[in-house]
Amino acid sequence: PWADNGMAVSSAEVSRTIRRNGMTAMDPRLALAALERAITHPDAALAVVDADWERFADTFEARRLSRLLSGVPEVRKLTATTRPGDTDPAHTEESSALVRRLETLSEAERRRTLLELVRAHVAAVLGHSGVDAIGPGRAFMEIGFDSLTAVGLRNQLSEATGVQLPATLVFDYPTPTALAGYLLTELLDSHDQTDGATADVATAAPAAVDEPIAIVSMSCRFPGDVRSADDLWRLLAAGEDAVSAFPTDRGWDLEGLYDTDPDAIGKSYVREGAFLSEVSGFDASFFGISPREALAMDPQQRLLLETSWELWERAGIDPEAVRGSRTGVFMGTNGQEYVSLVDRAPETTEGYVATGNAASVVSGRISYTFGFEGPAVTVDTACSSSLVALHLAAQALRQGECSLALAGGVSVMVSPRGFVEFSRQRGLAPDGRCKPFAAAADGTA
Repeated sequence: PWADNGMAVSSAEVSRTIRRNGMTAMDPRLALAALERAITHPDAALAVVDADWERFADTFEARRLSRLLSGVPEVRKLTATTRPGDTDPAHTEESSALVRRLETLSEAERRRTLLELVRAHVAAVLGHSGVDAIGPGRAFMEIGFDSLTAVGLRNQLSEATGVQLPATLVFDYPTPTALAGYLLTELLDSHDQTDGATADVATAAPAAVDEPIAIVSMSCRFPGDVRSADDLWRLLAAGEDAVSAFPTDRGWDLEGLYDTDPDAIGKSYVREGAFLSEVSGFDASFFGISPREALAMDPQQRLLLETSWELWERAGIDPEAVRGSRTGVFMGTNGQEYVSLVDRAPETTEGYVATGNAASVVSGRISYTFGFEGPAVTVDTACSSSLVALHLAAQALRQGECSLALAGGVSVMVSPRGFVEFSRQRGLAPDGRCKPFAAAADGTA
């Protein structure tokens, strides 16, 4: 990398990354002089670099004497020192002190101590001045890790703990919390599950086919400003009407959409229905999602993330306690119309549209966000989708495929297409209200 107007100074982030990996921005005059000499050099492949060899070689596993760097004198000197995990007395004493300290602490204090150790080294590898930006539950890939920094973190933690750690460490244990749990197991041989889940989850035995399924928590959003199961019960008990005029926050042409003629093309002879309010509201940063990705996400995915989080709150369960467990996700859905809207703004949403609007991601995003490792299934059986999802969840629990399951469904109308289609079929009740089993029944809603 060159200094002045070169890549090394093209942005602060690029500059930090290069320095973190041990590369120094070269003065252009020095670089040109070295390249001029290289032209006359007999070797076919040359690299002109100004490197901090200790930092650079550590990234490339210099202590194992990578053949790529074995001819560099500074690197050979580094390999003469003891690498992490060998029998260096000072290193062994340091790691033994850590173990002795952990042995005097409670289980919660052990996890907290190792979590702070992990966060401190993560911050150092990424070049942060403190650990505030390193959320315990944030995935390493989301906070800037790549294959090089992953190896750097592995090396630092090996040095600090005396444990020989795999190069795939941040991929196998993708959050600081999960990694701290793994280190606890390795250091004290505690055999605890790193996610806090019960040890028999992976080998859950099938239950009796008639064993009741316990529902431990519920969350929901329904028309009529229903935001909880309590709200829903109050609405039903009071006999309230949740039907309202067409929403004004979805970009519909409300003036041009309505027509009393059921044969009018592109029109609806109904102008009332049951709609969720504030479907555009979403706390993207809370879930570690960028504004651009949130914009490209189907509101159905956003709603499920929010209501899934509320499930844990209402159940009194810390979501981190089930991360890595074989929790299953079974979700019903019926249509993904949102993609037709985001296609209008490709400069803003491209790169996120596929995952933001795929039916499979409706359930998969929940599993990914909360770190579940059980089945993730999205079901579309039209109006029965959520019921079928619930059936599959109960079946999976009884067959031992998972020990805990999230089951439900979601449906958000982002366009009036459904009203237009059913108007052509004359299938809608003109007042937007179903009247099942009544003599006045005149259509669906």
